[in-house]
Amino acid sequence: MIKIMKYGEVANKDIFARAEMKLDVESIVADIIYNVRKNGDAALYEYTEKFDKAKLSTLLVGEAEIDEAFKAVSKEFIDILKRAAKNIRKFHEKQVRNSFIINDENGIVCGQKIIPVDRAGLYVPGGTAAYPSTVLMDSIPAKIAGVKEVVMVTPPSADGKVNPVILAAAKIAGVDKIFKVGGAQAIAALAYGTESVPKVDKIVGPGNAFVAEAKKQVFGTVSIDMIAGPSEILIVADGRTNPRHAAADLLSQAEHDKMASAVLVTDSMELAEAVRQELEVQIPQLERAEIARASIDNNGKIIVADTLDVVIEIANEIAPEHLELCVDNPFDYLDSIRHAGSIFMGRNCPEALGDYFAGPNHTLPTSGTAKFSSPLSVDDFIKKTQYTYYTRDALERVAEDVAYFARKEGLTAHAKSAVIRLEDDK
Repeated sequence: MIKIMKYGEVANKDIFARAEMKLDVESIVADIIYNVRKNGDAALYEYTEKFDKAKLSTLLVGEAEIDEAFKAVSKEFIDILKRAAKNIRKFHEKQVRNSFIINDENGIVCGQKIIPVDRAGLYVPGGTAAYPSTVLMDSIPAKIAGVKEVVMVTPPSADGKVNPVILAAAKIAGVDKIFKVGGAQAIAALAYGTESVPKVDKIVGPGNAFVAEAKKQVFGTVSIDMIAGPSEILIVADGRTNPRHAAADLLSQAEHDKMASAVLVTDSMELAEAVRQELEVQIPQLERAEIARASIDNNGKIIVADTLDVVIEIANEIAPEHLELCVDNPFDYLDSIRHAGSIFMGRNCPEALGDYFAGPNHTLPTSGTAKFSSPLSVDDFIKKTQYTYYTRDALERVAEDVAYFARKEGLTAHAKSAVIRLEDDK
């Protein structure tokens, strides 16, 4: 049963504690990465047979297999995927940055160019945890940014095929290449390249502890989106919130995995008790009841504070991945929420809207990193290059200032480079 804590009566370390994933996979992942770097495709075939029980003749998913998968998915779901993709594109198109140029001083031009990365890698979990939503959320921003090639990796099932809904989503999103490989070995292949899998510049997408560790180890060779922890939801709710709705929304994250965190923060003890009772009604009705039960009992909590202002400060300190603002006038409180991956406003906005359909990205900072990190966006797939141009006269106006500055740092060659052109002219 979920814990109820009264803020001010329970130690802050318990109020703000998070579930910690303690898996020692560093050395295992390091060995996998080494093997892939050394043996390329041969290592990928080996690991795919070992971990996924699939003996493959090729890693690349061909057009025929993609078309076959697309036809296998119901028209109803294809239409839903297309509507979701439309919403995601509409939202992310607003994030596109423009290059700029400054030339308001005679003889001086400065500017910044926005350039997409050449190739992005997308990791998509496979098996029973098939997430076509991840395909849309992670590849559409890359395409909007102008990435030339989006490469997707995903583990096959034992029959050597990729889940059809994953391939259908990839076709709708415009993914360029798809490879049947998962786990840490897939991250290694994207980071270093093999005979089949091209080396990418950025890797995005969720995965298990092995995938997260692999992303951590290859960072620096390539860029990554984030090291994602267990999924989180925090609901800010007043006493007028329907406890059935709050319980259902908490469980929408608790069913992800046993380490997921579901938290309700409220100014109403009556609501807290009602939600706790409602959770006990709803958990047994879930297909993933065992997972949800472990999440709620071990990591779930209901925190009761005296006022809604204190409730919001608690939410800011926790800095959750998903934050639901279940109050009558949510826009009155929006500016008070400083730390959250994504905010869901009002009583008719379950977090599931953001997972699948609304348009804002669902790849979000976890584990309190919302205090300094942002959701996945078009910005993740671009880089900025700056440039400077001075005429001879413009250089003459500032050369002595530059040289003086350089000498103060003890860098006389820097100083010389600023004035030598003027000396030559004399």
